[in-house]
Amino acid sequence: QLQLVESGGGLVQAGGSLRLSCQITSHTFSTYAMGWFRQAPGTERAFVAAINWNGDSTIYADSVKGRFTISRDYAKNMLYLQMDSLKPEDTAVYTCAARRAQERYAYSTSSEYPYWGQGTQVTVSS
Repeated sequence: QLQLVESGGGLVQAGGSLRLSCQITSHTFSTYAMGWFRQAPGTERAFVAAINWNGDSTIYADSVKGRFTISRDYAKNMLYLQMDSLKPEDTAVYTCAARRAQERYAYSTSSEYPYWGQGTQVTVSS
């Protein structure tokens, strides 16, 4: 069964940086489109960033554009989210998701992803 395990969350001051990682247990990592979502207390899960199967298409939520960067390492079966210039409103549980798809575009809707990790907490203090 496909597993996704996030790491890299923590507490950081506003303006700081964090890099989240998502390890996917599949020898066919290159066939999956990947995404990051987040959920703050009392809110619904929200799209953050996504990348298609071969890495040549990425999309971002407007709220993180220019500050966050999604990337993937095929040799390590890893998905990353580099988060810079963090703001208190970025505080949330961040979760990675996977969808087996070899399309030229990335996916931004949570319902399009059948596989999810457990999430990692990111807290940004003011």
